[in-house]
Amino acid sequence: MFAVLTTGGKQYRVEAGSELEVERVAGDTGASITFDRVLLISDGSDVTVGTPTVAGASVSGTILGEALGPKLVVFKFKQKAKYRRRTGHRQHLTRVRIDSINAAGGSTADEAPAAKPRRARKVATAAAEAAEAEE
Repeated sequence: MFAVLTTGGKQYRVEAGSELEVERVAGDTGASITFDRVLLISDGSDVTVGTPTVAGASVSGTILGEALGPKLVVFKFKQKAKYRRRTGHRQHLTRVRIDSINAAGGSTADEAPAAKPRRARKVATAAAEAAEAEE
């Protein structure tokens, strides 16, 4: 069984027992965390796809600690102007172990709000204008 969840603007494919590094989330080491934005759940041949999320589904995990991402060098350079700027960046990450995938509920297609009907625009054509002029 696996699920696709989203956190920190990125999507992750997770299984129970897997470990991953996500953008920093609030919490202490050893604390439990729940991800509610589950986009897809697959249990063998049974696949549930959310619109956009699966209703009632969640993924629970344990925070293992914090880490720093790889060092990125940002170098700005303008030719013939003696302009050089060198800065860097290291993203703060949180290591999480996935404990369980809770697949309560089905697709949210039944519970999705009905789309608003579009207002028809009045299109003026030469024939319609001539008909109005005669009246």
